[in-house]
Amino acid sequence: MRRLAQAWRRRPVLLGLFALASLLAALFAVRSVVFMVYWADPAHRDRPIEGWMTPRYVVQSWGLPPEIVTEALGDGPMPGKRRTIEDLAADRGISVEELVARITAATQSYRANQP
Repeated sequence: MRRLAQAWRRRPVLLGLFALASLLAALFAVRSVVFMVYWADPAHRDRPIEGWMTPRYVVQSWGLPPEIVTEALGDGPMPGKRRTIEDLAADRGISVEELVARITAATQSYRANQP
């Protein structure tokens, strides 16, 4: 403990930056573990597409390349941060069911062409 106190007196900025970097590394490590545990649960795979989901969630759940969902979304404003399928359907002037059907068809087509 004395060494830590000496280090703090000698180089407080450097030790503070090291503590901050260690805290950030620990935060990202915990976040990564939480995501791995969430997506490892079979209940979160191939979930039926619903309006509350984001395109990124669909990509993760169905194990698709992002381009497949992006192409299925078609023209209109591209997904921004945390835009739901419901928001994107409203932007395009179509129903949620129609947009879900497009994404589902693109997903099935992609999977049918995979070895």
